[in-house]
Amino acid sequence: MDTNATQSSTETAQQPSALERRLDLSVVIADLDKDVEARLRKIGKTVKMPGFRPGKVPAAIIKQQYGHEAQSEAIGEALEKAFGEAVRSQKLRVAGQPRIEPKTGESTTHMEFTAIFEVFPEITLGDLSSVEIKRSTLEVGDAELDNTIAVLRKQRTQYEPVDRVAAKGDRVTIDFLGKKGGEPFAGGQATDYPFVIGEGAMLADFEAAVTGLKAGESKTFEMTFPADYVKDLAGQTVSFEITVKEVREPILPEVDGEFAKSLGIGNGDVAAMRAEIETNLKREVSKRLQNKVKDQVMDALLQVNPIEVPKALVDMEIQQLMQQAREDMAQRGGAKMKDFPMQPEWFADQAKRRVSLGLILSEIVKEKELQPKPEQIKAIVEDAAQSYEHPEEVVRWYYAHPQRLSEIEGVAIEENVVNWALSAAKVVDEAIAFDDLMGRQG
Repeated sequence: MDTNATQSSTETAQQPSALERRLDLSVVIADLDKDVEARLRKIGKTVKMPGFRPGKVPAAIIKQQYGHEAQSEAIGEALEKAFGEAVRSQKLRVAGQPRIEPKTGESTTHMEFTAIFEVFPEITLGDLSSVEIKRSTLEVGDAELDNTIAVLRKQRTQYEPVDRVAAKGDRVTIDFLGKKGGEPFAGGQATDYPFVIGEGAMLADFEAAVTGLKAGESKTFEMTFPADYVKDLAGQTVSFEITVKEVREPILPEVDGEFAKSLGIGNGDVAAMRAEIETNLKREVSKRLQNKVKDQVMDALLQVNPIEVPKALVDMEIQQLMQQAREDMAQRGGAKMKDFPMQPEWFADQAKRRVSLGLILSEIVKEKELQPKPEQIKAIVEDAAQSYEHPEEVVRWYYAHPQRLSEIEGVAIEENVVNWALSAAKVVDEAIAFDDLMGRQG
Protein backbone atom coordinates (compact mmCIF):
# COMPACT_ATOMS: atom_id res chain seq x y z
CA MET A 1 0.00 0.00 0.00
CA ASP A 2 1.30 3.41 -0.91
CA THR A 3 1.30 5.84 1.97
CA ASN A 4 3.28 8.93 2.68
CA ALA A 5 3.96 10.89 5.86
CA THR A 6 5.43 14.33 6.15
CA GLN A 7 6.30 16.21 9.32
CA SER A 8 4.44 19.42 10.02
CA SER A 9 6.04 22.32 11.82
CA THR A 10 7.22 20.92 15.18
CA GLU A 11 7.83 24.20 17.02
CA THR A 12 4.57 26.09 16.83
CA ALA A 13 2.31 27.92 19.24
CA GLN A 14 0.02 24.87 19.15
CA GLN A 15 2.46 22.79 21.23
CA PRO A 16 1.55 22.64 24.94
CA SER A 17 4.84 20.93 25.82
CA ALA A 18 8.32 20.53 24.41
CA LEU A 19 7.72 16.80 24.07
CA GLU A 20 4.66 17.00 21.82
CA ARG A 21 5.10 16.26 18.13
CA ARG A 22 2.72 16.36 15.17
CA LEU A 23 2.96 14.36 11.99
CA ASP A 24 0.80 14.78 8.89
CA LEU A 25 -0.28 11.40 7.56
CA SER A 26 -2.10 10.64 4.32
CA VAL A 27 -3.71 7.47 3.03
CA VAL A 28 -4.23 6.87 -0.69
CA ILE A 29 -7.98 6.43 -1.19
CA ALA A 30 -7.60 4.06 -4.14
CA ASP A 31 -5.38 1.73 -2.09
CA LEU A 32 -7.77 1.99 0.81
CA ASP A 33 -10.71 1.01 -1.42
CA LYS A 34 -8.77 -2.03 -2.66
CA ASP A 35 -8.07 -3.10 0.91
CA VAL A 36 -11.73 -2.70 1.90
CA GLU A 37 -12.85 -4.79 -1.09
CA ALA A 38 -10.33 -7.50 -0.18
CA ARG A 39 -11.60 -7.58 3.41
CA LEU A 40 -15.21 -7.82 2.26
CA ARG A 41 -14.36 -10.69 -0.13
CA LYS A 42 -12.69 -12.54 2.72
CA ILE A 43 -15.74 -12.00 4.93
CA GLY A 44 -18.00 -13.17 2.13
CA LYS A 45 -16.29 -16.56 1.94
CA THR A 46 -17.28 -17.54 5.46
CA VAL A 47 -20.19 -15.35 6.54
CA LYS A 48 -23.47 -17.09 7.33
CA MET A 49 -26.83 -15.41 6.71
CA PRO A 50 -30.36 -16.81 6.76
CA GLY A 51 -31.53 -17.75 3.26
CA PHE A 52 -28.03 -18.02 1.75
CA ARG A 53 -25.53 -20.81 1.54
CA PRO A 54 -22.06 -20.07 3.05
CA GLY A 55 -20.00 -18.14 0.53
CA LYS A 56 -23.01 -17.23 -1.60
CA VAL A 57 -24.20 -14.07 0.16
CA PRO A 58 -24.43 -11.20 -2.43
CA ALA A 59 -21.58 -8.69 -2.26
CA ALA A 60 -24.01 -5.77 -1.90
CA ILE A 61 -25.49 -7.27 1.29
CA ILE A 62 -22.04 -8.01 2.72
CA LYS A 63 -20.97 -4.43 2.00
CA GLN A 64 -24.11 -3.08 3.63
CA GLN A 65 -23.57 -5.20 6.75
CA TYR A 66 -19.79 -5.09 7.11
CA GLY A 67 -18.62 -2.19 4.98
CA HIS A 68 -18.20 0.29 7.84
CA GLU A 69 -16.28 -2.23 9.94
CA ALA A 70 -14.00 -3.16 7.04
CA GLN A 71 -13.30 0.48 6.23
CA SER A 72 -12.47 1.31 9.88
CA GLU A 73 -10.07 -1.62 10.08
CA ALA A 74 -8.45 -0.72 6.76
CA ILE A 75 -7.97 2.94 7.76
CA GLY A 76 -6.61 1.92 11.16
CA GLU A 77 -4.09 -0.48 9.66
CA ALA A 78 -3.01 2.03 7.00
CA LEU A 79 -2.50 4.78 9.58
CA GLU A 80 -0.60 2.44 11.88
CA LYS A 81 1.72 1.55 9.02
CA ALA A 82 2.14 5.17 7.90
CA PHE A 83 2.79 6.34 11.46
CA GLY A 84 5.33 3.57 12.09
CA GLU A 85 7.23 4.40 8.89
CA ALA A 86 7.24 8.10 9.73
CA VAL A 87 8.59 7.77 13.27
CA ARG A 88 11.20 5.25 12.16
CA SER A 89 12.44 7.49 9.34
CA GLN A 90 12.74 10.42 11.73
CA LYS A 91 14.09 8.27 14.59
CA LEU A 92 11.46 9.44 17.04
CA ARG A 93 10.99 7.63 20.36
CA VAL A 94 7.23 7.71 20.86
CA ALA A 95 5.84 7.76 24.39
CA GLY A 96 2.31 6.41 24.69
CA GLN A 97 -0.28 6.12 21.93
CA PRO A 98 -0.74 8.82 19.28
CA ARG A 99 -4.02 10.73 18.96
CA ILE A 100 -5.15 10.70 15.33
CA GLU A 101 -7.29 13.58 14.10
CA PRO A 102 -8.77 13.85 10.58
CA LYS A 103 -7.90 16.94 8.54
CA THR A 104 -10.36 18.83 6.41
CA GLY A 105 -9.23 19.16 2.83
CA GLU A 106 -10.35 18.99 -0.77
CA SER A 107 -8.14 16.14 -1.93
CA THR A 108 -9.99 13.53 -3.97
CA THR A 109 -7.07 11.11 -3.95
CA HIS A 110 -5.97 11.07 -0.30
CA MET A 111 -7.43 11.02 3.22
CA GLU A 112 -5.43 13.38 5.44
CA PHE A 113 -4.78 13.00 9.16
CA THR A 114 -2.65 14.53 11.88
CA ALA A 115 -0.96 12.31 14.48
CA ILE A 116 -0.39 14.09 17.80
CA PHE A 117 1.90 12.36 20.27
CA GLU A 118 4.71 12.78 22.75
CA VAL A 119 8.32 11.66 22.58
CA PHE A 120 10.69 10.59 25.30
CA PRO A 121 12.88 13.43 26.59
CA GLU A 122 16.53 13.61 25.71
CA ILE A 123 18.43 13.23 28.98
CA THR A 124 21.89 14.59 29.62
CA LEU A 125 22.97 13.31 33.00
CA GLY A 126 23.71 15.98 35.60
CA ASP A 127 26.78 16.21 37.85
CA LEU A 128 26.44 14.61 41.28
CA SER A 129 29.89 15.59 42.54
CA SER A 130 28.67 18.65 44.44
CA VAL A 131 25.59 16.97 45.91
CA GLU A 132 25.67 15.84 49.56
CA ILE A 133 23.97 12.56 50.40
CA LYS A 134 23.42 11.63 54.04
CA ARG A 135 23.89 7.94 54.74
CA SER A 136 22.31 6.76 58.00
CA THR A 137 24.31 4.27 60.06
CA LEU A 138 23.34 2.00 62.95
CA GLU A 139 25.06 -0.93 64.60
CA VAL A 140 22.75 -3.54 66.11
CA GLY A 141 23.87 -4.38 69.66
CA ASP A 142 22.38 -5.65 72.91
CA ALA A 143 20.37 -2.46 73.47
CA GLU A 144 18.65 -2.75 70.09
CA LEU A 145 18.03 -6.46 70.63
CA ASP A 146 16.51 -5.85 74.09
CA ASN A 147 14.39 -3.04 72.64
CA THR A 148 13.01 -5.40 70.00
CA ILE A 149 12.26 -8.13 72.53
CA ALA A 150 10.42 -5.52 74.62
CA VAL A 151 8.27 -4.68 71.59
CA LEU A 152 7.56 -8.39 71.01
CA ARG A 153 6.55 -8.74 74.67
CA LYS A 154 4.23 -5.75 74.39
CA GLN A 155 2.59 -7.25 71.31
CA ARG A 156 1.73 -10.31 73.43
CA THR A 157 0.36 -8.37 76.37
CA GLN A 158 -2.44 -10.01 78.34
CA TYR A 159 -4.94 -7.84 80.25
CA GLU A 160 -6.17 -8.97 83.66
CA PRO A 161 -9.13 -7.43 85.58
CA VAL A 162 -8.19 -5.17 88.55
CA ASP A 163 -10.19 -3.50 91.30
CA ARG A 164 -8.63 -0.02 91.16
CA VAL A 165 -8.89 3.24 89.25
CA ALA A 166 -7.89 3.26 85.58
CA ALA A 167 -4.39 4.46 84.71
CA LYS A 168 -2.26 4.89 81.61
CA GLY A 169 -1.65 1.55 79.92
CA ASP A 170 -4.84 -0.03 81.24
CA ARG A 171 -7.49 -1.37 78.91
CA VAL A 172 -10.91 -0.08 79.87
CA THR A 173 -14.36 -1.01 78.61
CA ILE A 174 -16.90 1.83 78.76
CA ASP A 175 -20.34 3.01 77.69
CA PHE A 176 -20.49 6.60 76.51
CA LEU A 177 -23.07 9.04 75.17
CA GLY A 178 -22.13 12.38 73.63
CA LYS A 179 -24.52 15.32 73.33
CA LYS A 180 -24.26 18.62 71.46
CA GLY A 181 -26.75 21.26 72.52
CA GLY A 182 -28.44 18.67 74.69
CA GLU A 183 -29.05 16.28 71.78
CA PRO A 184 -27.09 13.09 70.91
CA PHE A 185 -24.90 13.46 67.81
CA ALA A 186 -23.92 10.90 65.18
CA GLY A 187 -20.97 8.74 66.18
CA GLY A 188 -21.06 10.03 69.76
CA GLN A 189 -22.21 6.91 71.54
CA ALA A 190 -21.17 3.31 72.09
CA THR A 191 -21.72 0.38 74.44
CA ASP A 192 -18.99 -1.92 75.78
CA TYR A 193 -16.33 0.05 73.93
CA PRO A 194 -12.74 -1.11 74.75
CA PHE A 195 -9.54 0.95 74.38
CA VAL A 196 -6.11 1.24 75.98
CA ILE A 197 -5.46 4.51 77.80
CA GLY A 198 -2.45 6.26 76.34
CA GLU A 199 -2.40 4.62 72.90
CA GLY A 200 -4.22 7.55 71.25
CA ALA A 201 -7.34 5.66 70.18
CA MET A 202 -9.41 8.40 71.85
CA LEU A 203 -8.79 12.15 72.14
CA ALA A 204 -6.50 13.16 75.01
CA ASP A 205 -9.24 15.03 76.91
CA PHE A 206 -11.54 12.00 76.67
CA GLU A 207 -8.81 9.68 77.98
CA ALA A 208 -8.07 12.13 80.82
CA ALA A 209 -11.71 11.99 81.89
CA VAL A 210 -11.68 8.18 82.01
CA THR A 211 -8.40 8.03 83.91
CA GLY A 212 -9.01 7.78 87.65
CA LEU A 213 -12.38 6.03 87.43
CA LYS A 214 -13.06 2.50 88.72
CA ALA A 215 -15.36 -0.12 87.26
CA GLY A 216 -18.97 0.86 88.00
CA GLU A 217 -18.24 4.59 88.26
CA SER A 218 -19.78 7.20 85.95
CA LYS A 219 -18.91 10.75 85.01
CA THR A 220 -20.27 13.62 82.93
CA PHE A 221 -17.83 16.14 81.47
CA GLU A 222 -17.52 18.73 78.72
CA MET A 223 -14.97 18.52 75.94
CA THR A 224 -14.05 20.73 72.97
CA PHE A 225 -13.11 18.99 69.73
CA PRO A 226 -9.91 20.14 67.95
CA ALA A 227 -10.25 22.70 65.15
CA ASP A 228 -9.05 20.12 62.59
CA TYR A 229 -11.55 17.43 63.65
CA VAL A 230 -14.36 16.19 61.41
CA LYS A 231 -16.38 18.99 59.84
CA ASP A 232 -19.57 18.83 61.94
CA LEU A 233 -17.71 18.66 65.26
CA ALA A 234 -14.52 20.71 64.64
CA GLY A 235 -14.11 23.28 67.42
CA GLN A 236 -17.46 22.32 68.99
CA THR A 237 -17.95 21.88 72.74
CA VAL A 238 -19.99 18.81 73.69
CA SER A 239 -20.80 16.86 76.85
CA PHE A 240 -20.12 13.17 77.42
CA GLU A 241 -21.68 10.78 79.89
CA ILE A 242 -19.37 7.82 80.52
CA THR A 243 -19.64 4.68 82.61
CA VAL A 244 -16.62 2.46 83.19
CA LYS A 245 -17.62 -1.21 82.90
CA GLU A 246 -14.23 -2.83 83.41
CA VAL A 247 -10.56 -1.97 84.09
CA ARG A 248 -7.80 -4.40 83.08
CA GLU A 249 -4.08 -3.92 83.67
CA PRO A 250 -1.40 -5.07 81.21
CA ILE A 251 0.58 -8.21 82.07
CA LEU A 252 3.71 -8.66 79.95
CA PRO A 253 4.92 -12.22 79.31
CA GLU A 254 8.19 -13.29 80.91
CA VAL A 255 11.14 -13.91 78.62
CA ASP A 256 11.17 -17.66 79.16
CA GLY A 257 10.67 -20.92 77.33
CA GLU A 258 6.96 -20.33 76.75
CA PHE A 259 7.70 -16.92 75.27
CA ALA A 260 10.35 -18.46 73.00
CA LYS A 261 7.87 -21.09 71.84
CA SER A 262 5.33 -18.37 71.01
CA LEU A 263 7.96 -16.96 68.63
CA GLY A 264 8.43 -20.26 66.83
CA ILE A 265 11.35 -21.75 68.80
CA GLY A 266 10.08 -25.30 69.19
CA ASN A 267 12.29 -26.35 72.11
CA GLY A 268 11.82 -23.06 73.97
CA ASP A 269 15.55 -22.25 74.01
CA VAL A 270 15.78 -18.58 75.01
CA ALA A 271 19.35 -18.25 73.72
CA ALA A 272 18.30 -19.62 70.33
CA MET A 273 15.35 -17.19 70.35
CA ARG A 274 17.66 -14.21 70.97
CA ALA A 275 20.00 -15.37 68.20
CA GLU A 276 17.14 -15.68 65.70
CA ILE A 277 15.70 -12.30 66.66
CA GLU A 278 19.14 -10.74 66.29
CA THR A 279 19.59 -12.25 62.82
CA ASN A 280 16.19 -11.03 61.66
CA LEU A 281 16.72 -7.63 63.28
CA LYS A 282 20.06 -7.10 61.53
CA ARG A 283 18.43 -7.99 58.21
CA GLU A 284 15.56 -5.57 58.84
CA VAL A 285 17.89 -2.76 59.98
CA SER A 286 20.07 -3.27 56.92
CA LYS A 287 17.04 -3.12 54.63
CA ARG A 288 15.75 0.07 56.26
CA LEU A 289 19.16 1.74 56.06
CA GLN A 290 19.38 0.82 52.39
CA ASN A 291 15.91 2.22 51.74
CA LYS A 292 16.78 5.49 53.49
CA VAL A 293 19.94 6.02 51.46
CA LYS A 294 18.08 4.96 48.29
CA ASP A 295 15.49 7.69 48.92
CA GLN A 296 18.35 10.20 49.37
CA VAL A 297 19.92 9.09 46.09
CA MET A 298 16.65 9.29 44.18
CA ASP A 299 16.04 12.81 45.49
CA ALA A 300 19.55 13.77 44.39
CA LEU A 301 19.04 12.32 40.91
CA LEU A 302 15.81 14.29 40.49
CA GLN A 303 17.60 17.42 41.69
CA VAL A 304 20.45 17.26 39.17
CA ASN A 305 18.37 15.85 36.31
CA PRO A 306 15.29 18.08 35.93
CA ILE A 307 13.35 16.68 32.99
CA GLU A 308 9.95 17.12 31.42
CA VAL A 309 8.06 13.85 31.36
CA PRO A 310 5.49 12.70 28.80
CA LYS A 311 1.97 13.26 30.09
CA ALA A 312 0.91 9.99 28.49
CA LEU A 313 3.32 8.03 30.67
CA VAL A 314 2.25 9.90 33.80
CA ASP A 315 -1.41 9.17 33.02
CA MET A 316 -0.66 5.47 32.58
CA GLU A 317 1.25 5.42 35.87
CA ILE A 318 -1.66 7.15 37.63
CA GLN A 319 -4.03 4.45 36.39
CA GLN A 320 -1.66 1.75 37.62
CA LEU A 321 -1.35 3.38 41.06
CA MET A 322 -5.13 3.72 41.30
CA GLN A 323 -5.56 0.04 40.45
CA GLN A 324 -3.00 -0.94 43.09
CA ALA A 325 -4.77 1.24 45.66
CA ARG A 326 -8.12 -0.36 44.85
CA GLU A 327 -6.67 -3.85 45.23
CA ASP A 328 -5.04 -2.93 48.56
CA MET A 329 -8.30 -1.45 49.84
CA ALA A 330 -10.23 -4.51 48.69
CA GLN A 331 -7.83 -6.78 50.62
CA ARG A 332 -8.21 -4.72 53.78
CA GLY A 333 -11.84 -3.66 53.57
CA GLY A 334 -13.54 -6.27 51.43
CA ALA A 335 -14.74 -6.33 47.83
CA LYS A 336 -17.00 -3.31 48.35
CA MET A 337 -13.88 -1.10 48.65
CA LYS A 338 -13.00 -1.87 45.02
CA ASP A 339 -15.59 0.71 43.98
CA PHE A 340 -14.26 3.40 46.32
CA PRO A 341 -14.21 6.66 44.31
CA MET A 342 -10.69 7.86 43.61
CA GLN A 343 -9.40 11.04 42.02
CA PRO A 344 -6.44 10.83 39.61
CA GLU A 345 -4.93 14.00 41.08
CA TRP A 346 -4.38 12.13 44.37
CA PHE A 347 -1.69 10.10 42.60
CA ALA A 348 -0.31 12.73 40.19
CA ASP A 349 2.82 13.73 42.14
CA GLN A 350 3.77 10.15 42.94
CA ALA A 351 3.21 9.11 39.33
CA LYS A 352 5.34 11.96 37.97
CA ARG A 353 8.15 11.10 40.39
CA ARG A 354 8.08 7.43 39.41
CA VAL A 355 8.06 8.16 35.68
CA SER A 356 10.87 10.71 36.04
CA LEU A 357 13.02 8.31 38.04
CA GLY A 358 12.31 5.49 35.61
CA LEU A 359 13.57 7.55 32.68
CA ILE A 360 16.60 8.86 34.59
CA LEU A 361 17.59 5.42 35.90
CA SER A 362 17.22 3.91 32.44
CA GLU A 363 19.63 6.51 31.05
CA ILE A 364 22.12 5.98 33.88
CA VAL A 365 22.07 2.20 33.44
CA LYS A 366 22.64 2.54 29.71
CA GLU A 367 25.37 5.20 29.91
CA LYS A 368 27.23 3.76 32.90
CA GLU A 369 26.67 0.10 31.91
CA LEU A 370 25.03 -0.87 35.20
CA GLN A 371 22.98 -3.81 33.96
CA PRO A 372 22.69 -6.46 36.70
CA LYS A 373 24.61 -9.72 36.37
CA PRO A 374 22.91 -13.12 36.88
CA GLU A 375 24.94 -13.76 40.03
CA GLN A 376 23.77 -10.46 41.52
CA ILE A 377 20.13 -11.35 40.89
CA LYS A 378 20.70 -14.80 42.40
CA ALA A 379 22.25 -13.26 45.54
CA ILE A 380 19.26 -10.93 46.02
CA VAL A 381 16.80 -13.82 45.60
CA GLU A 382 18.69 -15.99 48.08
CA ASP A 383 18.87 -13.16 50.61
CA ALA A 384 15.12 -12.53 50.32
CA ALA A 385 14.46 -16.25 50.79
CA GLN A 386 16.34 -16.43 54.10
CA SER A 387 13.40 -15.01 56.05
CA TYR A 388 11.25 -18.03 55.09
CA GLU A 389 11.17 -21.47 56.67
CA HIS A 390 12.20 -23.24 53.46
CA PRO A 391 14.48 -20.83 51.54
CA GLU A 392 15.26 -23.28 48.74
CA GLU A 393 11.54 -23.51 47.83
CA VAL A 394 11.29 -19.72 47.69
CA VAL A 395 14.31 -19.54 45.37
CA ARG A 396 12.73 -22.10 43.02
CA TRP A 397 9.47 -20.16 43.14
CA TYR A 398 11.19 -16.93 42.03
CA TYR A 399 12.97 -18.61 39.14
CA ALA A 400 9.74 -20.33 38.03
CA HIS A 401 7.95 -16.97 37.66
CA PRO A 402 9.52 -14.59 35.09
CA GLN A 403 7.45 -11.68 36.39
CA ARG A 404 8.80 -12.12 39.92
CA LEU A 405 12.33 -12.41 38.59
CA SER A 406 11.91 -9.20 36.61
CA GLU A 407 10.96 -7.46 39.86
CA ILE A 408 14.25 -8.69 41.35
CA GLU A 409 16.05 -7.31 38.28
CA GLY A 410 14.50 -3.94 39.10
CA VAL A 411 15.82 -4.19 42.66
CA ALA A 412 19.29 -5.04 41.31
CA ILE A 413 19.23 -2.08 38.93
CA GLU A 414 18.30 0.29 41.77
CA GLU A 415 21.08 -1.20 43.87
CA ASN A 416 23.63 -0.61 41.09
CA VAL A 417 22.45 2.96 40.53
CA VAL A 418 22.60 3.73 44.27
CA ASN A 419 26.16 2.38 44.51
CA TRP A 420 27.21 4.40 41.46
CA ALA A 421 25.61 7.57 42.84
CA LEU A 422 27.30 7.13 46.22
CA SER A 423 30.65 6.87 44.47
CA ALA A 424 29.94 10.08 42.51
CA ALA A 425 28.43 12.27 45.25
CA LYS A 426 29.62 13.62 48.61
CA VAL A 427 28.55 11.05 51.19
CA VAL A 428 28.20 12.01 54.84
CA ASP A 429 27.62 9.20 57.34
CA GLU A 430 25.20 10.03 60.15
CA ALA A 431 24.24 7.81 63.09
CA ILE A 432 20.49 7.33 63.47
CA ALA A 433 18.59 6.39 66.62
CA PHE A 434 17.12 2.89 66.61
CA ASP A 435 13.56 4.07 67.37
CA ASP A 436 13.76 6.70 64.61
CA LEU A 437 14.84 4.10 62.06
CA MET A 438 12.12 1.66 63.12
CA GLY A 439 9.45 4.41 63.22
CA ARG A 440 8.67 3.85 66.87
CA GLN A 441 7.35 6.43 69.26
CA GLY A 442 8.02 6.55 72.94
